[in-house]
Amino acid sequence: MSDQPPFRADIVGSFLRPEALKQARIQYQQGEINAVELKAVEDREIQQLVTQQEALGLRTVTDGEFRRAWWHFDFLEHLNGVTGYQGEQGIQFQGVQTRAKQVRIDGPISFNPEHPMLDHFRFLNSIATVTPKMTIPSPSVLHFRNAGRIDHSRYAQRETFFADLADAYRDAVHAFYQAGCRYLQLDDTVWAYLCSEKELAAAQARGLDTSNLQSIYADMINHALADKPEDLYVGLHVCRGNFRSTWISEGGYEPVAETLFGQVGVDAWFLEYDSERAGGFEPLRFIPEGHQQAVLGLITTKVGTLEDPDAVRARLEEATRWVAKSQLCLSPQCGFASTEEGNHLAEQAQWDKLRLTLEIANQFWGES
Repeated sequence: MSDQPPFRADIVGSFLRPEALKQARIQYQQGEINAVELKAVEDREIQQLVTQQEALGLRTVTDGEFRRAWWHFDFLEHLNGVTGYQGEQGIQFQGVQTRAKQVRIDGPISFNPEHPMLDHFRFLNSIATVTPKMTIPSPSVLHFRNAGRIDHSRYAQRETFFADLADAYRDAVHAFYQAGCRYLQLDDTVWAYLCSEKELAAAQARGLDTSNLQSIYADMINHALADKPEDLYVGLHVCRGNFRSTWISEGGYEPVAETLFGQVGVDAWFLEYDSERAGGFEPLRFIPEGHQQAVLGLITTKVGTLEDPDAVRARLEEATRWVAKSQLCLSPQCGFASTEEGNHLAEQAQWDKLRLTLEIANQFWGES
């Protein structure tokens, strides 16, 4: 049995918000309950979620991102030098747009040692009996869509911005470690955008200089992890967009594979492979032999229909043509609710999906 992350049957992180939590958030926004009362509901619902994950047999658990409205903004806006605000429009997905939340960089960037998510993890760590996982957005997420919202009186040279951001994440990594975290996941939509000609063109139309971004983002992540403790395992989830069961980018991993797999020094890559948008497994050939893992997201979180286990096992077997079986794991393609709205499937469906993930992993590797 694998005794360290990632596990043969793993998870990405977010879960559908239960009705009691949704109602508590509405009551808080309307001034009917205070922050202490809201936290009590969050604590209770997270405790129940962790119990459900452990009872299912998962060897890692998250808090479902139950204290967040967004997978990324809630973390980013609590960095020093970053401010959240209501913009004029949201992020466009396929046929639907998010709420108009945005962030801007209006001061020197650094990690806030009082970042609220440190306490979020401490609570999770206090109740979990298996390995608790913390999920935060990758540093490239702050830059790619927000480069036009950088105060250039602070950052006349983009190299200075990248250096400060990398330092902030280096401090974040150590802060979470000191809080007890031994399994950290960086969620990253940008590597998928770099695989998409459409998204690259849109970025260039926004005025973003896309030259050398692969190397820049790889260097930032590597700097953040340069002196991480040996017993801290870090994964990178490459996401093509996950909002109300829709998506943003498409394209196989080939355009970024040599850099992403050959140069980014994480312990595992969580890779979405639930649709044809992801392309084939050939880019996995750039994963070096050794301890690094490819966690294949072959179970979709966008619909409730269960996958054919034989078909999933066949795809896992196909992937072994390009990377060793010992370096593969299985997970859902993304979380079930990257924002508080959640994907269009029933709560029972998410548990059925995770049970299927465990069953397939046990059959394919003889372990989970």
